Amino acid sequence: MGILSAGSNELQLSDQKPSVLLVVGVNGGGKTTTIGKMAYKFASEGASVMLAAGDTFRAAAGEQLDQWAKRSNAEIVLAEDEKTRPDTVLYKAVAQAVERDIDLVLCDTSGRLHTNWSLMEELSKCKKSIGKCLDGAPHETLLVLDGTTGMNMLNQAKEFNESVALSGIILTKLDGSSRGGAVVSVVDELGLPIKMVGVGEGVEDLQPFDPVSFVDALFPETQ
Repeated sequence: MGILSAGSNELQLSDQKPSVLLVVGVNGGGKTTTIGKMAYKFASEGASVMLAAGDTFRAAAGEQLDQWAKRSNAEIVLAEDEKTRPDTVLYKAVAQAVERDIDLVLCDTSGRLHTNWSLMEELSKCKKSIGKCLDGAPHETLLVLDGTTGMNMLNQAKEFNESVALSGIILTKLDGSSRGGAVVSVVDELGLPIKMVGVGEGVEDLQPFDPVSFVDALFPETQ
């Protein structure tokens, strides 16, 4: 099954500081919360973390990320005002991380419909801005997919992949009855590995992807 062989399920981090992860997705998929949980996870493992509040459209997103920064003892770069462009925020965060010898930069972005061409173009600019600041960055471009989405996952992934060349998937909301089976088509068709899964609301409910347990959950044995 392709889900077991679409590339490394490990996060690909840089040998030199900082490693930069760009996180993208549609509205409501859980991007900001996922980034917060990642910050908490890496900080608890001893890494220094910088959060980049690139979601400049949703007023509460910056505040939400700021709370996660406090919770994780992470640094954060916020938009100076409502006119600040997201690519500017991300560039500034990466530049500060380089200056301060920080281990990891987690870049948030505004949720957007994959069918909105102008917003997808803006996302492409965000990625290019990161690369201009630090050669080779971002080291991962991760698409957050809501496990309850169903077959529309593939359309979302195709459009995001076309705009920003994804390197992997984070599958969220796998608690409850959702098993996220539709992601199999994304992995098979686009060859994108699943890097992490969100299985609940708690800070420790973002976990590394385990292909065997995922497949077991998709196809539970009948007693």
